[in-house]
Amino acid sequence: MGSHSMSTEAPIVLDGRSLTVDTVLAVARGGARASLAEDARALMERSLAWVQAMTHGDAPIYGINTGFGSLARVRIPPESTAALSRNLIRSHAAGVGPPAPAEVVRAMMLLRANALARGASGCRPALVETLLAMLAAGVIPVVPRQGSCGSSGDLAPLSHLGLVLFGEGGEAEHGGLRLPGPDAMRRAGIQPLTPAAKDGLAITNGAQLTTAIAALAAHDADVLLRAAEVAAAMSIEALRGVTRAFHPAVHALRPYPGAVACAARLLTLLEGSSLVNSLPGKVQDAYSLRCTPVVLGACRDTLAFGRAQVAVEINAVTDNPVMLMDEEGPDHAFSAGLFHGEPVGMAADAMRIAVAEIGSLSERRLFRLTTGSLSVRLPPALVGADRPDLGMLVPQTTAAALVSENKALGWPATMDSIPTCEDQEDHVAMSTTAAWRLRETVENSRRVVAIELLCAANALRFRLGEPSAAGVTLGAGAAVALGRVEAALEGTRVPGEQIEAVARLISDGALEGL
Repeated sequence: MGSHSMSTEAPIVLDGRSLTVDTVLAVARGGARASLAEDARALMERSLAWVQAMTHGDAPIYGINTGFGSLARVRIPPESTAALSRNLIRSHAAGVGPPAPAEVVRAMMLLRANALARGASGCRPALVETLLAMLAAGVIPVVPRQGSCGSSGDLAPLSHLGLVLFGEGGEAEHGGLRLPGPDAMRRAGIQPLTPAAKDGLAITNGAQLTTAIAALAAHDADVLLRAAEVAAAMSIEALRGVTRAFHPAVHALRPYPGAVACAARLLTLLEGSSLVNSLPGKVQDAYSLRCTPVVLGACRDTLAFGRAQVAVEINAVTDNPVMLMDEEGPDHAFSAGLFHGEPVGMAADAMRIAVAEIGSLSERRLFRLTTGSLSVRLPPALVGADRPDLGMLVPQTTAAALVSENKALGWPATMDSIPTCEDQEDHVAMSTTAAWRLRETVENSRRVVAIELLCAANALRFRLGEPSAAGVTLGAGAAVALGRVEAALEGTRVPGEQIEAVARLISDGALEGL
């Protein structure tokens, strides 16, 4: 998922209003190019002209001719405004820990450029153009994962981007090499910018790292959910489940959109199966089968909320102050709190709960598949008669470990707050932590669902090989999914390799359209 190739398609045009998660993915993972819209350039130049005029005026404008944070009352003379921007970048580049994945940094760069393109930040169009040139040339700053509280946005991570952008040092990846920032820019033929008034603040103010992580993870969670529905259908079929619980009239009585959609998809996937509804006298299944539309439906609805929040944020202005040039009066600078990461952080916390539930429910179904007393006469641990091994016993243990890890990641990060900046920033979002935990939970749950798909595939193969299997037909979706899972396993030997192979199948979206 983290790789990308340079795209030759027409560039995405940034105007600060029309980015979608799909276009973010196209740049972050697909190498698509982006350019600045001409009307956006005009708006940027309009607010820039006012900022340049105000640097020589008497009125204090936060971050333009004053210090930052708790130093907002310190006045800065006009000849020192460029140094103010430079010193801001240097002092705030305090991130630590391993670097963020390249796809996350690419998304962060695009989102920061798009926020500036709205023309409300009072900075030069050259900032956006240089960021987009770096993306096109594959100059990806090394951005440490840790050090952001999500307010005033992702200050430290964005400052590490600023180090490279302004030629102040830092490191960047280019051409497969990790280089000093100036060397990477030189190799790519890009001239670093000399910071001007407001430039440093314009680069650092906003929750773009949080949003980059959340946007990619929201997409991946959606792909995972659809694969989990396929895995559920295969398990229900292998366990000879009852489909009356999925009847549309049932869910019309409690019409949550996600549950209605999930129940309908399960019936579509199971259509034509002779295994479901095949046990006389069986009227209902265990919760992990019968309640699948209710649980995964709730996950669907929560993920939809998260995607809606991300859709707003990727086209939001998150600077401080913002320049409202159409407002009356001589002062167009409005100090506010648009940088605060809470809207995206809370969405990431909510999505993380949903994604953890996807994994939790999946583990309960695969446990039934591998437990002889619960599996309707499947072999214990799904061990074949010709295989003197432990079957899927230890992969179930792996799933249990991953589900438990998700529980440890589940504490809502945005419930926490530690004051910073001499108590000027006295309530922070911890949104970046929420987003990173969401990404980890998606990766864990993807592997749990991969284990369920492995177990369900083995179980369906056993059903097809039973003495009474003559005339057995699989559901339309299960039959296709079984073939794709088995194809993904070619060349694998041990369970760990098989789990990762099926996890890649999920992340590639190979089970979405069934």
